[in-house]
Amino acid sequence: MHNTEIEYRQVIQHCKDLFLKKNQDYGTAWRILRLPSITDQIFIKAQRIRTLQETGVSRVGEGIEPEFIGIINYCVMALIQLQLAHDSNPNSGSARMDIPTAELEQLYDAEIGRVVELLFAKNHDYGEAWRDMRVSSMTDIILMKLLRTKQIEDNRGSTLVSEGVDANYMDMINYAVFCLIKLTAK
Repeated sequence: MHNTEIEYRQVIQHCKDLFLKKNQDYGTAWRILRLPSITDQIFIKAQRIRTLQETGVSRVGEGIEPEFIGIINYCVMALIQLQLAHDSNPNSGSARMDIPTAELEQLYDAEIGRVVELLFAKNHDYGEAWRDMRVSSMTDIILMKLLRTKQIEDNRGSTLVSEGVDANYMDMINYAVFCLIKLTAK
């Protein structure tokens, strides 16, 4: 019997810990990135995963798990950027670059809270179908979601009947978490 919530929260806690440690090293330099740049960074990670899955060879010595963690954390960055779209420095009018760690942790938790709600709703409706999926298939779905996101960004956020970029980032987080759960269960 699986306990998806416990497994999910363990993966997210590991990702959050790394996110906050990198914040200590780099600060919130990522705030300079526009959403399409974050999307492209996620794309690079997903494409590398696919290449490693197909070739089985890593020349830089890192496997796919760190790339899935990167996908999760970059998606959280994108969701935070969306939340802070109008958050500017009162002195310059430009985007506020420095976010105190305590505030950043709250933002991370809030975005993950929204993603977890989506997970439980979809997991109920789909009956944990992801457990029977291949990691390679979920990687392809992440890449498809990225291509959709890029198209929405190229259309300046305009969609006729589709969800926006935030829904795609949330889905990518969930698929990346599922992949990490499956990879660590081996």
